[in-house]
Amino acid sequence: MENGDAIETDASEKFEKALKNMSRENYVLRLYVAGMSPRSIQAIENVKRLCEENMPGRYQLDIIDIYQQPIFAKEGQIVAAPTLIKELPPPISKMIGDMSNKERMLVGLDLRSMSLGNGNGSKKPEQVKIPKPE
Repeated sequence: MENGDAIETDASEKFEKALKNMSRENYVLRLYVAGMSPRSIQAIENVKRLCEENMPGRYQLDIIDIYQQPIFAKEGQIVAAPTLIKELPPPISKMIGDMSNKERMLVGLDLRSMSLGNGNGSKKPEQVKIPKPE
């Protein structure tokens, strides 16, 4: 085995080890909600379900009501609610809405890479009709 082959094998082993460790990383999430509105409750349920299905025992979820603790909204630069912030593992990401789009949530949490589909299971790009000017 040449020296270059040994370096390549070491790099491959390190890469494989890093991939295994990534799948076991702990997540730190903060969900900012505005009171207990139906939209807030839906976001809480969606995030909890997604976490339990995809990273059971590997996440910390803090739910912050910005009506009760407005200082946290200011510190977190929250401009809309519900907002989910993934603080760990890096990079930090923010998602806004009721968290009902599972595919986008998985991508935003770096649990899945973006697929080529249009979100409805199809691999074809979504067609958008542009109205003709009158």
